[in-house]
Amino acid sequence: MKVTLSVIKADIGGYVGHSSSHPDVLQEAEKSLAQAKKSGFLIDYHVTRCGDDLQLIMTHQHGVDNEKVHKLAWDTFLACTQVAKKLKLHGAGQDMLSDAFAGNVKGMGPGVAEMEIEEREAETIIIFMADKTASGAWNYPLYKIFADPFNSIGLVIAPNMHCGFSFEVHDVKESQKVVFNAPEEIYDMLVFLGAPSRFAVKAVYHRDTGNIAAVSSTQRLALIAGRYVGKDDPVCIVRAQGEFPAVGEVLEPFAHPHIVEGWMRGSHHGPLMPVPIRQSNPSRFDGPPRVVAAGFQLAEGKLVGPLDMFDDPAFDNARQEALDMADMLRRHGPFEPHRLPLEEMEYTTMPQVMKKLAGRFQKI
Repeated sequence: MKVTLSVIKADIGGYVGHSSSHPDVLQEAEKSLAQAKKSGFLIDYHVTRCGDDLQLIMTHQHGVDNEKVHKLAWDTFLACTQVAKKLKLHGAGQDMLSDAFAGNVKGMGPGVAEMEIEEREAETIIIFMADKTASGAWNYPLYKIFADPFNSIGLVIAPNMHCGFSFEVHDVKESQKVVFNAPEEIYDMLVFLGAPSRFAVKAVYHRDTGNIAAVSSTQRLALIAGRYVGKDDPVCIVRAQGEFPAVGEVLEPFAHPHIVEGWMRGSHHGPLMPVPIRQSNPSRFDGPPRVVAAGFQLAEGKLVGPLDMFDDPAFDNARQEALDMADMLRRHGPFEPHRLPLEEMEYTTMPQVMKKLAGRFQKI
């Protein structure tokens, strides 16, 4: 059975500040998608959140980039924005960069990750959702999951994974892509993956079967809007088990937090902390950045789950490590490396400051 899994997210209003999502917003989204399921347009759905980002998880048989599916998400976000405005939530509708739907939500603010798959006998899916960070945040974990044998032993000892995976990498500033084959092109690939502000893994494929293994949202809000309007807060879908890494291998990279862009005003580096969904309420300096993981089994398109994958004491050390890293970085205040480098500050107040001081700079 061919099934399309669509994960579309948007920040349409924070409660309180940028910390969380109001229950009434989630309820409005639930009502909208329930109607779509009742009519038969969707096979199934799940509404959740990560911090102040509303997450719509949908299964259907309309393929990726389907205009009607995207319109459903867009209309849902608009309805939720009205609820957010009524409650005077912070930044109501901030990810909605246009008043009119243009056939696809890509380039209009919301983040999108979609894959069309032939459902396996046991179809295991992990959906990662992040808050207070940028789209390149998945580079490190996707590399670890699909290319690092120290993380995923299946790359060494599982015959159906030993062939490796191919990585589709997007240059988000120049709107171009390149495909790398692991393991033989790992060194070339890392040149680009190590620069997540510009290059982001869009998708990963099994090299033998060609089946898609993972897909992420790579939309950069600042590049779309031409100014800072909030962080990208990306999503990522990863298939697990069988010819793909096991669930434990998929989750393992998050046992050691890595540094990502985002945090306060989208202008700082911070550790990506793995938390249960109930703890995805970034409040300390609007952070630290959070990641949640919702696990599902697909059964004829039905979403069996979710299981909150980071609601596990095995990640307690990772959370403590993230807090220690946060303490160290916060001591730097407005200094790098806590604050982003100047080239990444071009969408904040930096241009206005430079314009204000333009006449005071003198040649040395």
